[in-house]
Amino acid sequence: MKKFAVVLAGCGVFDGAEIHEATLSMYAIKKQGADYKLFAPDVDQHHVVNHITGDEMNEKRNVLIESARIARGNIQPLSEFKAEDFDAILFPGGFGVAKNLCTFAIDGPDCTVNPEVERAMQSMHKAGKPIAALCISPVLLAKIFGDVELTIGQDKDTAAAVEKLGARHKTTNHGEVIIDAKNNIYTTPCYMLDANIVEIGEGAENIVRAVLKTLA
Repeated sequence: MKKFAVVLAGCGVFDGAEIHEATLSMYAIKKQGADYKLFAPDVDQHHVVNHITGDEMNEKRNVLIESARIARGNIQPLSEFKAEDFDAILFPGGFGVAKNLCTFAIDGPDCTVNPEVERAMQSMHKAGKPIAALCISPVLLAKIFGDVELTIGQDKDTAAAVEKLGARHKTTNHGEVIIDAKNNIYTTPCYMLDANIVEIGEGAENIVRAVLKTLA
């Protein structure tokens, strides 16, 4: 049975992992006969957002603890991730990727990446193992690897930013997966487009299917 590491960025689209993308990715992995283990960095969130009003809240939360809500408690700190234990790694989206896993939401192309996130990606890349990224998560790939082919959907400003980092952006629609075969990288737009939950499920299933086809 092939095994995915799934890396979360908190819990909730505006300040953490996008819950639909995270959950449907886990569902797609299990549905297609593979397994997964969940990870998140043990760090403070950039901030906490009221998901009804969109206002910032005067409190602090921890990315690992918040991610454990999605994981039903079964999650490990990203510091414990070992590439040799997994066949692939997958990053759902959500603003937490651009706020907690890196600083893209604040700094754009001048962003920095959480060291544990970079170590996980670099170790999988060095091992020649697949890296899958949904929604905004491909910005991590652009920042870490530079010259890679990827998609964030159709947003021109974000596409321009990842191209400034050296990546080659491909415009995509719902459910499409861009495969950079040279780097074993897989990306799909999900909620970077105006999507419904069915389209998110299709994107998750398609990207997992593409990864598993490579691993077959």
